[in-house]
Amino acid sequence: MKPNIVLILADDHGSWALGCAGNSEIRTPNLDRLAVSGMRFENFFCTSPVCSPARASILTGRIPSQHGVHDWIRAGNIDSDGDKAIEYLQGQMAYTDTLAKNGYVCGFSGKWHLGDSVRPQKGFSHWYVHAKGGGPYYNAPMIREGKLYEEEKYVTDAITEDALCFIEAQRDEERPFCLNVHYTAPHSPWDRGNHPADIFDSYKDCPFASCPQELPHPNRGRFTFDDSDPKQRHQVLSGYYAAVTAMDSCIGKLLDKLEALGLRENTLVVFMSDNGMNMGHHGIWGKGNGTYPMNMYDTAVKVPAIISRPGHVPQGRVDQHLLSQYDFMPTLLNYLGLENPQAEKLPGVSFAVLLRGGEIQEHEKIVVFDEYGPVRMIRSREWKYVHRYPDGPHELYDLKNDPGERENLIDDPLRRNIVNEMSQEMQEWFDKYADPKADGSREAVIGAGQLDLAGKGPASYSDDEGYLPPGVRSGRTKNSEL
Repeated sequence: MKPNIVLILADDHGSWALGCAGNSEIRTPNLDRLAVSGMRFENFFCTSPVCSPARASILTGRIPSQHGVHDWIRAGNIDSDGDKAIEYLQGQMAYTDTLAKNGYVCGFSGKWHLGDSVRPQKGFSHWYVHAKGGGPYYNAPMIREGKLYEEEKYVTDAITEDALCFIEAQRDEERPFCLNVHYTAPHSPWDRGNHPADIFDSYKDCPFASCPQELPHPNRGRFTFDDSDPKQRHQVLSGYYAAVTAMDSCIGKLLDKLEALGLRENTLVVFMSDNGMNMGHHGIWGKGNGTYPMNMYDTAVKVPAIISRPGHVPQGRVDQHLLSQYDFMPTLLNYLGLENPQAEKLPGVSFAVLLRGGEIQEHEKIVVFDEYGPVRMIRSREWKYVHRYPDGPHELYDLKNDPGERENLIDDPLRRNIVNEMSQEMQEWFDKYADPKADGSREAVIGAGQLDLAGKGPASYSDDEGYLPPGVRSGRTKNSEL
């Protein structure tokens, strides 16, 4: 029988917020345990530094400029208060569609946030989802059996309990299963009342040296607390770390269940986050839309990624290849020996050979690409170029000598050739894969939420000027006229 799949997806979990990644302050014993039993990928990147586009890319293998989800889904989640549900990925094949067609039982527990949350999609026969995308950890709006209700339990626990029941129900099944466990953690809110008090309070003496206290970024957007106040900063970080630790405890329960049922060695467990997160890094509290214009700092675009299957996937290995979420679908299908009918139209490349203990034959230059509406990034090991349509500002960073991305070299005449080469390569790549009907460079995205399908003009995105820094206009008219 083909192996089972468990994909655990966190929300806003920075790659730096793991014990096994070198953070000595945060407690993640079960994720550390998962890394010891498998491979941890040091340089794994999201396709977009915000939740919904990244999640759509993980499912479909498409970049945002192919699937058309360019911002977090603000409207179209459910029919309520005049809002009509929208199926944002209608007609687009997901890897779970392929798995279902090949005999897998597919279950979903947690955050969907890709529209029309009430109706099961993409081959999932079990469907327990968050009605929207985030919000309070207690009394969260959840959907079970097509009905909306408020979950009184801590939502991380509720998602885990549903996932455990799904695994238990598969114990005697002859068919393999694919279970997607998508947490809302460690997304905000981070106040004490939203997390188990004992875990929150366990960080009361933590100095949080792992989160730099920097001067406010000049372009940061909406801000909800005074980070110059040590007490407020400590409260926010306590909540973030508590959300991670509580999620880690639940991940331990999932691993324990697989082991107790004798399923662990025949289950490929994948842990990933939808996007990275700045928690004071660069003077930002947020991900790509923590600033306007949206940013592409490594802290926003690099995500934690661990893949484990004892006895099959190499154990205790830390891989350094530059990989992306758009590589996940081709990798999974290749690992399972299933055909990828969309392969020629998708940018991703399988790295399944690494999971089998082999090596990738590296090209002279390996690059990854990211996008967030009209903001695009191309990154190699040594350089990062960020391009903003229609007219900047652009950025260039020497990652070898400036890994913290502190000095923007875009105006350095000695680096003009690098800018030209990377700009051209980025343009050619997006020209090859972007669908003109969903091309993010022509969308009026400001990071405040998507309201409708791509290609319908500026009204497809929120124009909440309160989201932007004081005195800054979104510039959406320019974008919409491209």
